Amino acid sequence: MAASLKNNEKWTRYKKSLRYSLYVITHPLDGFWDLTHEKRGTYAAANTILFLTILVRILALRYTSFQFIQVYWEELNIFTYIASILFPLLLFVVGNWALTTLFDGKGRLGQVYIATCYALTPYPLINFPLMIFSNFITVDEAEFYSVLGMLALIWVAFIGIFGMSQVHEFSFGKNILFMVATVFAMLVMIFLLMLFFSMVSQGVAYFVSITKEMLYRM
Repeated sequence: MAASLKNNEKWTRYKKSLRYSLYVITHPLDGFWDLTHEKRGTYAAANTILFLTILVRILALRYTSFQFIQVYWEELNIFTYIASILFPLLLFVVGNWALTTLFDGKGRLGQVYIATCYALTPYPLINFPLMIFSNFITVDEAEFYSVLGMLALIWVAFIGIFGMSQVHEFSFGKNILFMVATVFAMLVMIFLLMLFFSMVSQGVAYFVSITKEMLYRM
């Protein structure tokens, strides 16, 4: 009985936190403050929003009208495509948290992740119906399709900036500075990762060649 009651409470909190994302994207200042400081957000809801964002992007490849998107399925690796979404998000979360921590940012890593995922909410909300709508419009109406798609991205960026400001308790100007710095941090991390994997691959190739040479001589 106690376990059932606890599960019901978790489910209720999950639904409330997921529904709260609609408030966050329309009232970003108050929404993101309560999201992190009043613990209105949850990892479960954040993961759900991220999953829906990825799902809509994948569905768009299949169900968006060929007039607006062309997919060469024989060249598409779905796992690489998913990684191309998750990897930049991970870099942004880690980079933003690492930089702001050095300069008195209040947000913890988990809070940055939750706020980032909640900021993605407009993307599936706009792009899912837009995907369906694309099959009922002509090429002459493509500008309308493009404007709505761009609106989703601008909305995500807009509330994401306000979200990070509230999470770290930064002024707007200071937050913009750190958002730009986060982009540079992401580039640095990509460079370091490429350098690391390059060194690892060269090291592995060296030991493989040594092993082959030893086996040949034996």
